[in-house]
Amino acid sequence: MPRTTAAHPPAPSSSPVSSIPRAADPDRRRTSASVVLRSVLEHGPVARSTIARLTGLSPASVTDYCARFARAGLIRECAAPRQSKGVGRPHVPVDLDDSRFVVGAIHVAVPYTTVALLDLRGRVVAERQLKHVAGAVEPGQVLTRAADGLATLLDGAPECRPLGIGVAVGGWVDRDSGTVVAHPLLGWRDVPVRDVVGAHTGLPVHVDGHARALVNAERLFGRARGSRSVLHLFVGNVVDAAFATHDEVHHGPRSQAGAIAHLPVPGGTEVCECGRTGCLQAELSERTLCRRAREAGVTDGVNPMHVVAAAADGDLAAAGLLVDRARRVGRAVGLLLDVLNPETVVVTEIGVLHREDCLSALRDEVGAERAAAVVPTSFADSVLAVAGGSVALDVLYRDPLGVSPERN
Repeated sequence: MPRTTAAHPPAPSSSPVSSIPRAADPDRRRTSASVVLRSVLEHGPVARSTIARLTGLSPASVTDYCARFARAGLIRECAAPRQSKGVGRPHVPVDLDDSRFVVGAIHVAVPYTTVALLDLRGRVVAERQLKHVAGAVEPGQVLTRAADGLATLLDGAPECRPLGIGVAVGGWVDRDSGTVVAHPLLGWRDVPVRDVVGAHTGLPVHVDGHARALVNAERLFGRARGSRSVLHLFVGNVVDAAFATHDEVHHGPRSQAGAIAHLPVPGGTEVCECGRTGCLQAELSERTLCRRAREAGVTDGVNPMHVVAAAADGDLAAAGLLVDRARRVGRAVGLLLDVLNPETVVVTEIGVLHREDCLSALRDEVGAERAAAVVPTSFADSVLAVAGGSVALDVLYRDPLGVSPERN
């Protein structure tokens, strides 16, 4: 793998937001650095004096952190000094320098693995899909192939230096150990993803569940920026959720929070692999959608995008399947809203991403009073790539001095 001076960063600390008093965090230095870089991300180009006002930090502290970030190549001065009629130095705004560094992204889905490079704003610089050979999802092979795919992307971007790699996977993922504890659809159990990918790349590797990764992406770069509480529901072959309050994603012991695959769906008819009938994942998975589409004569394949394409071409049966699925998703969202009462709900689901009638059906099920709180993912064209990259970018924005090339 290419060049890097980054080392494994310390474990992530509490989330940085300007509304949290600095004294509330025992590691004040890390938190202060984090809120400064987040302020540049959110408001840049921005004057250092404005950052001080937004964060409550002293102007001297902000100047010091900005100098460190500039030396590390994370930010840059973005304009010539403005002439000032008053006394003192002119204000020189700073902004992210998104031209130097990238993070690698790996997202392992059931049919394929996505590898990508993302810049510091969470934008996809390069992306590839590596289709799984039928029945061949042995974890060592999949992860080695993904590492090789990232190496190819980095070779094609010699001007970029990688800060690390984020890996997002469905199922039960233990973030602290970097392990996929269980992914029944892939047949993975106790897979040391961080160790395997790190051994092949020589880069710091961070691993998390894809729903939690996407909550972090929405907080940093998407529609949920500024929301006090966010729920993300991911509906693909895997169905899971993640919940964040006050900028902190809830993981639970061994990162088991968000496992909703086996919530019972009233009136459900699909037999689940667990032996019960009507589990949420069995009812809503893309495999179920494609099977129903085959039964209806819409398509003879297993790609849910073929159902979307058929609906776009005027196939009423395909449109009906997608709208019906969106309604079922809306019922699940309504249940989660009742339990968690988040300010914002973000849904990643194929029909909702591509069709207004599906989004309307989902919101109808949620109810008029709460419909406006439900939005589709901000990353419709690159959701899996963004999921992987955001695992690493979340670590950067939580501890920029620990992750950046300038080690302090």
